[in-house]
Amino acid sequence: MPALTRDEAQTRARFLDVQRYTIDLDLTTGDETFDSTTVIRFTARTHGDTFVELKPVTLRALTLDGKPLDPGALDDNRYPLTLAEGPHELRVDATMRYSRTGEGMHRFTDPTDGETYIYTQLFLEDVQRVFAAFDQPDLKAVFELTVTAPDHWTVLANGITTRQADGRWQTAPTPLISTYLVAVAAGPWHSIRTEHAGLPFGIHCRRSLAPHLDADADEILDVTRQCFDRYHEKFEEPYPFDSYDQAFVPEFNAGAMENPGLVIFRDDFVYRSAVTVTERQTRAMVISHEMAHMWFGDLVTLKWWDDIWLNESFAEYMGYQTVNEATTRYPDTWIEFGVVRKAWGYDADQRPSTHPVAPDADAVPDIASAMLNFDGISYAKGASALRQLVAWMGEKDFLAGINAHFARHKFGNATLADFIDNLASVTDRDVHGWAETWLRTAGVDTLTPAYDPATGTLAVQRTGSRPHRVTAGLYDRELADGSRLVLRDRIELDVPQEAPAHIPGPRPALIVLNDGDHTYAKVRLDEHSEEPAFRNLSGIPDALTRAVVWNSLRDMVRDGELAPAAYLETARAHLPEEKDLAIVQGVLGFAATHIADRYVLPEARPDALDLLTDLTRDLIRRTEDGTDPGLRLTAVRHRIDTAQRPGTLQGWLDEGAVPGGPDLDPELRWRILTRLAVLGATDEDAIAAELDRDPSATGQEGAARCRAALPAPEAKAAAWERMFASDTLSNYLFTATAKGFWQPEQAELVREYVPRFYPDAIALADRRGPAIAEAAGRFAFPAHAVDAENLRLGEETLATGTMIPALRRQLADQLDDLRRALRVREA
Repeated sequence: MPALTRDEAQTRARFLDVQRYTIDLDLTTGDETFDSTTVIRFTARTHGDTFVELKPVTLRALTLDGKPLDPGALDDNRYPLTLAEGPHELRVDATMRYSRTGEGMHRFTDPTDGETYIYTQLFLEDVQRVFAAFDQPDLKAVFELTVTAPDHWTVLANGITTRQADGRWQTAPTPLISTYLVAVAAGPWHSIRTEHAGLPFGIHCRRSLAPHLDADADEILDVTRQCFDRYHEKFEEPYPFDSYDQAFVPEFNAGAMENPGLVIFRDDFVYRSAVTVTERQTRAMVISHEMAHMWFGDLVTLKWWDDIWLNESFAEYMGYQTVNEATTRYPDTWIEFGVVRKAWGYDADQRPSTHPVAPDADAVPDIASAMLNFDGISYAKGASALRQLVAWMGEKDFLAGINAHFARHKFGNATLADFIDNLASVTDRDVHGWAETWLRTAGVDTLTPAYDPATGTLAVQRTGSRPHRVTAGLYDRELADGSRLVLRDRIELDVPQEAPAHIPGPRPALIVLNDGDHTYAKVRLDEHSEEPAFRNLSGIPDALTRAVVWNSLRDMVRDGELAPAAYLETARAHLPEEKDLAIVQGVLGFAATHIADRYVLPEARPDALDLLTDLTRDLIRRTEDGTDPGLRLTAVRHRIDTAQRPGTLQGWLDEGAVPGGPDLDPELRWRILTRLAVLGATDEDAIAAELDRDPSATGQEGAARCRAALPAPEAKAAAWERMFASDTLSNYLFTATAKGFWQPEQAELVREYVPRFYPDAIALADRRGPAIAEAAGRFAFPAHAVDAENLRLGEETLATGTMIPALRRQLADQLDDLRRALRVREA
């Protein structure tokens, strides 16, 4: 399927003015396919040739201005059109295929009750899997849909839907939106409806999750209303659509999708097991993020995919900031951003595949290359850059520039140049210069404090080229034993500096650059500060400051400047005293998945796991009084994952609870069973019994993960067959199987599959497309095999193999992480 190029899109945008799509979908024609009829009304500005995209099972008929066209002229996914100047009407009648990969029109049958649900995900180039379209973001149009569905279904769409007398559902016409934002979700939804600010609001999930959505409905709707009101305080343009529905759908590939009027979320956000407050905070942030897209992306849309940051970076920044401002039930969202989300950006920005936040248009020549930029740079780094921009120019001017942008481009398309011009129109700051240094360059700067005791001055040494406005935190020891630090002062610094800053009084015990985490840079400690940082980390009074220091230690490990064992010992010393759950989760996550699984030598891994087991035991003991259930749940999860012997876990499973709590809900039971499978302490009969106990979709995934984790040759062979030889697994079941397959404890057992991965992944990606290709590259890659042979095989594959871009990018990133792990081990 040829990918649309930027040049083709620009040519077509100059040639066509598209006014309206009238789409009729019939979802009652079978389990494999549905019928799609599309009428497109548009104008050709001159005589010329163009094409419309669609990818049907069968193209039954086309007419242009009432005259039939030859269906056989379809060339792959493009139908050629020769047009006279003036208005036209194109009618396309086709049969389309449902998807099991989360692309196009995804169909899912719930194993709990047998009910079926469908939803669309039309991002980038998947519109053509559902209806014929001139599929590019700058050919906006009005969309009006009619949907035929089974009698007991409800149909949701971008606008208000109404059931007609003939049983069909009619949607209200949309304002001007891009093709990729059209959305339909149909099925026997469990729905909770309300009204806010004069608009209908709704939340929806499949029926089997109804009790869990009901339990959280007040929280979800409160967050929705609070963020909605806060955005209307920030933005002068009102919410531009006629309703606000949020559908939690099964097997969704992303966290959520910002379809106007119908935001679609993965239904993992309908919690059926216990979760921590930080996980609830993440759900709130995603709600806020997608709502920000109603303005950033839906009201004003990029012209081409090189400006994806205009969508994602803004929604990411606004998502975190607005939850912080509008809600009171969650901790400071920027702590979780700094410890977890920002690390995603730092890691991506140090790989060979890094790119600027706003790449040049030539770097995004087609749709396939655009897909590769939905990464930690476009999200986390872009949001960090915007946070630095707000610190530099002030929030008042920042919001004034945003509102000018909305006013000038509403229901249209805009570019980076448009946005920067709008910001520049409200400030005397050199916004164009800022954009050039921050948005057009790749890589991470490093900032290190340099204190001169002779003059009592502080300078900042910078590796890199960006200007930074940072806060330096100055800390002194408070207690006689030096176990706690107290803030003396915070000073604002512009980097590069005109002159060192004078620090009154004696030398601080600890100097922390980027205190408050308002810029995007790796931070190092000066030599004098290292000892108090390692000794007093849990005694630093502010959680965001502790997050900055933990990030510094993480970077030092990855860069080979700090031994992995030293990081583990620091975690062992300070996490039992840590009060912020996001920090505990972030540090434990890095310690387990990076250090224990990849960075320490195989012979040192048991000691690393023992240390983490001891640490989690301490955290469990600390929470015996029931005062911190989130911390206790986090500790129990990691205690399960680091177990090297089955006794304790089997006891918990038999009792159905951890002594002192919590009771084992489905998530914990499957987690324990997965670890027992890895350790060879369970079997197929136990997995089948657990699946009888929990036959849900999540249970099916748990069983797939456990079966793939069993340490038997026949189990591994069967799992490999399901992943790479059969195309029956859905996107979620593929991922679950892949997560179970590779285990560091089973390196010898799966050694023969390491060289098989590369050719099998290429063949799989060619057959099943980008979504499965990305899942294969991310989850089925043999990341545990930290050795020169795996690296050689991967590099040889990249150099000589032909593969789709989604898989190539995943392999390039995985191999860079593999090189880094080898360097850390050597260091």
